Amino acid sequence: MKARVYVMLKNGVLDPQGEAVRHALGSLGFEGVDGVRQGKVIELDLADGTTEATVTEMCEKLLANTVIESYRVEMG
Repeated sequence: MKARVYVMLKNGVLDPQGEAVRHALGSLGFEGVDGVRQGKVIELDLADGTTEATVTEMCEKLLANTVIESYRVEMG
């Protein structure tokens, strides 16, 4: 079984990497990008029977800094 965890900075938290990407896109001639938020995707290969609650606990304890990041779990 696989799980994907999508981690993003919470709204209101500055995203310097996203701003660097936005600036670089403009430098390359791509117009119309007003903002970029950068995040990460973590793919987990799980043993059968691992629950979404267990993956959520992993996020809360390690995979996401819940003070400044939000996350979403997809099981499948």
